[in-house]
Amino acid sequence: MGKEYSFFNHSKCEFFPCHKTNKPEEFNCLFCFCPLYALKDKCGGNFRYTEDGVKDCSQCMLPHVKSNYGYIMGKFSELMELTKLK
Repeated sequence: MGKEYSFFNHSKCEFFPCHKTNKPEEFNCLFCFCPLYALKDKCGGNFRYTEDGVKDCSQCMLPHVKSNYGYIMGKFSELMELTKLK
């Protein structure tokens, strides 16, 4: 509550909604491309790997739920580890 920056609904987008939902008015587009994708199996979302080894997030609503903003931001340190020079 009171964190308007944590929610953005772009209902006029030609791809809206990009996942099936019964509540399109509550669909959060803020993380249109999930920042947790690179975390592979540690993202916490509902994903699967295709036969070709590609991560398929088409059944995942984790980044599109307003209340998950804190969870996503809490994973930022793990994302930073992926980008460090070795």
